[in-house]
This record gives sequence, structure tokens and C-alpha cells, in this order.
Amino acid sequence: MALLEMKGICKGFSGVKVLQGVDLQVSGGEVVALLGENGAGKSTLMKILTGVYAADAGQIAIDGETVSIKAIPDAQNLGIEMIYQELNLFPNLSVAENFLIGHENEFRTLGFVNYPLLYKKVGETMAALNLNRDPKESLGGLSVGEQQLVEIGKALQKDVRFLIMDEPTSALSRAETERLFEIVRSLKDKGVGIIYISHRLEELFAVADRVTVLRDGQFIATVKTEETTERELVSLMVGREIEERYPHVETTPTEIVLRAKQLSTQFVQNVSLEVRAGEIVGLGGLMGSGRTEVARALSGIDALKSGEIILEGRKLSLRTPINAIRSGIALVTEDRKNEGLHLPFSIRENLALPTLDARSRWGIISRQKERENAEHWVKQLRVKTPTIEQSAQNLSGGNQQKVVIGKWLSCNPKLLILDEPTRGVDVGAKQEIYQLMNQLKLEGKAVLLISSDLPELLGMSDRVYVMHEGVIMGELQSGEMEQEAFMRLATGGEV
Repeated sequence: MALLEMKGICKGFSGVKVLQGVDLQVSGGEVVALLGENGAGKSTLMKILTGVYAADAGQIAIDGETVSIKAIPDAQNLGIEMIYQELNLFPNLSVAENFLIGHENEFRTLGFVNYPLLYKKVGETMAALNLNRDPKESLGGLSVGEQQLVEIGKALQKDVRFLIMDEPTSALSRAETERLFEIVRSLKDKGVGIIYISHRLEELFAVADRVTVLRDGQFIATVKTEETTERELVSLMVGREIEERYPHVETTPTEIVLRAKQLSTQFVQNVSLEVRAGEIVGLGGLMGSGRTEVARALSGIDALKSGEIILEGRKLSLRTPINAIRSGIALVTEDRKNEGLHLPFSIRENLALPTLDARSRWGIISRQKERENAEHWVKQLRVKTPTIEQSAQNLSGGNQQKVVIGKWLSCNPKLLILDEPTRGVDVGAKQEIYQLMNQLKLEGKAVLLISSDLPELLGMSDRVYVMHEGVIMGELQSGEMEQEAFMRLATGGEV
């Protein structure tokens, strides 16, 4: 079997050391999980392996021979491919055309694309992945999970020897995740070496043979999965013990802040729920159940066909998101990069966006007030950054999420809706977000939590509404919040 080794890898940017003597090994037919907090150096290490960056020191060897990887084609020629968390696909093109991009010469005959050959080859690859779709179909019509399989298929189209998978299940349902695991095991049986990056520790025990842990740009340890525990891995990652994974605090909820009555939109029907001051209310269900669509209705994005939204006793007419924001409803969206942040803007600018009116006079924005606001939230939320002028796109996922949350907290909302607040966030940052949620709860804020991470949803919520096909099937109170009861409701049954 082939053997890939990275030895003593070092990398710095502007005098700041990001990687310091990092080692990594993966053999063909093996799955090695790469674990670490956001900012630990995982992405930089993988960018060196795939030719995006050049290492300052160290070497890369395959089967004992040192190789030179100075650009992306160098890595590809060595059989190294990477599937990124953000899919690099074109939804307006067909599935086959997405396979074609970057491989035009393979399907060209007399200067023209040989579409029959393209459809044949793509169909064979899709069949191997159990993706039962027409290659001529528009990619935009596929689910996120199916698009993830297309991304995998594109990588497998080449003679891949080592495959890097970065948070491959972050947007997948449970069924799609199991399907992905089957593909990973199949690739492993074919001798492909896989580097698997995920913040979901339970996944690592399902697919990985070994786990390599990085912390603060340094190699910490490599352990066999069968010889370790989640608690030990967390300790290796953060350098300390985390006593409780979901630190739930007890409070006494007071008045009703939000009352939604019989809400119906294009996507949900007759949804009724309440959120009180001083509680975290969960809203769960399987992918496609309508969870996010309820959040969109409550925040003025999707128009109501019928129903009422009452905030602190006042009936709202939400025609736009601006109406919702001014009324006191803030939504932390599930897609922080495309919907939560303006990535080229600085931390200061992103934090100021919802409250520009409060920081301007006669149409002129006060930079001093913006700086004071940014410095307050960076300190309050422990955003790791050298300066508030740092571009949001250069932050780790966990720190980006903190900026999104801080942006909406600066509005002092009456109701805060958190849609997948810890997706793609490391264990340490998750704990900080959980502590923040508890602090808001203790301050008497009303929080609506949407999460596809079931243990998180049940662990952090005081009670949970469960959805199925756009309808709320039931409500689980504190003593009833078991995974089995949740799944019965989420699949259309009764508790």
C-alpha cells in the first residue's frame, strides 16, 4: 500500500508561525482523522499538501521518496485530491457539465466535447456512488447531500491515491451521512488513503482508523481510534478537560416573548410555538422538515400566507427582514459565509452592519463608535484576531460565527434565533457559544435554537418542538427529551 508522510512541516505568515514541525502519516487503505480547534493549522497543512501554499520547512514523501508540491497540479499528478467543505460546483450547469470542468481534454473529439462519452463516464461514476440521477439533470435540482456525492465523484474521476475530505457531512442528513460512510469504507477497501477532517467526534469513531491531533499549529499526538475516547480527544485538542459537553443551566422562564399562531408559508403549515424570556427553545426535525423555513418566516424573509406573529404582546406585520430587525427579532443564519457575513469587510464593519443608524449622524458614520462597538464584542465573545480591522474571510470558522452572533447581539434583540450556530465549529468554540447561550438565558433573553446536531439540541434546550414535513408534530418537555422520542416525532409518528 502507498504511504504518504509529511515531516516537520513549518509555515508562517507575516512573521506569525501557523505550523511548527507538524508530522502526518496516512497509508493507502486507511482513514486518518485530522482533529484540532479552528486555528489549529489543519487547513494550512492541507493547503500545503495540495499545493496551495509552499511550506517554509519540512518535507513530503510518498513511498519513502521525497516529492515536490509547488502548485495544485503537482498534487493532482501525485494522486492527491481534496473535497472542500464549501462545494466548488455550478448549480446552473448539468451534473455532467460539472464533471467536465477541468477535464475538457478527456472528453474532446476533434475540438468538440464528446457528450455521449461524457454522459457514459459520468453515469458509471454516479452508479458507483449509488447516485441515481440523470447526468443531464441540472445540478441545482439535487439535494446538498447529492451535490456532495458529485464532488466526490469528480475527485474519483482522476486516479486518486489520497483523498482529503473537509467537513464532508456538515450539511448532510443522517441517511446521507451513512451513505457517505459507506463510500468512505469502499474507497478504503480499494486502497485509497483518506484524511478526514471533522468536528463531529462521533463520526471519527465510525470511520477513522487513527486520529492525529493538532493544537496551536503543533503536532500533539496520533492515537488509534479503538484505543481512545471522545473525552481524551477533546482534552488533546484544547489542552484541558471539558467537564460537561452540553452545559445546560436551569432558569425560571417568565413572560412570553414570542407567540407564533398557525403560521403558514409556501413551505410550512399551521406552525404554532411560544418562546419565553429566560429559556432556550429548540426547534428540530430531519433535513427538509421545515425548521429553517420557520426561522425565515419569523424573520420576515418568507411571506406569510396566514397566521400571526406576536412579539411581547404586539402583533407584527413582517413584510421584509428590516421590519423584523426593527421589531427586535434577530436571525443568525445557518450559512454564515453567504448569508451571515460580508467576507471582504473587516470585523469592525461586519459588527456594525445592522446598527449603522445608531452610529451615524446626518448620514455620516462615526468610525469611533464602530471601533468601540467592535472592541466590545471582540472582547466579550473572545474573538481571536490581531486587530478589529482583520478581514472576516481570514478568520477561522468559529471566530466567524462569533462575529455573526456579535453582529446581532449589538441590536439587543428581544428574540434571538440561532440556526445551526455550531456547524463547522470546533469543540472549544462550541463550548464558548454554549456558555454565551446560557448567559443570554440568565439575562432573560428569549432564544430559539435550531440544530441538526440532536445531542446538542436536546442538551441545550429547555424544551423542543419537533417538525416533520412542514408541520410541528409535538413538543418534548424537559423530562421527555430522549433521542428515541424525538425520532418518532421527526419521522411522523407519535411519542
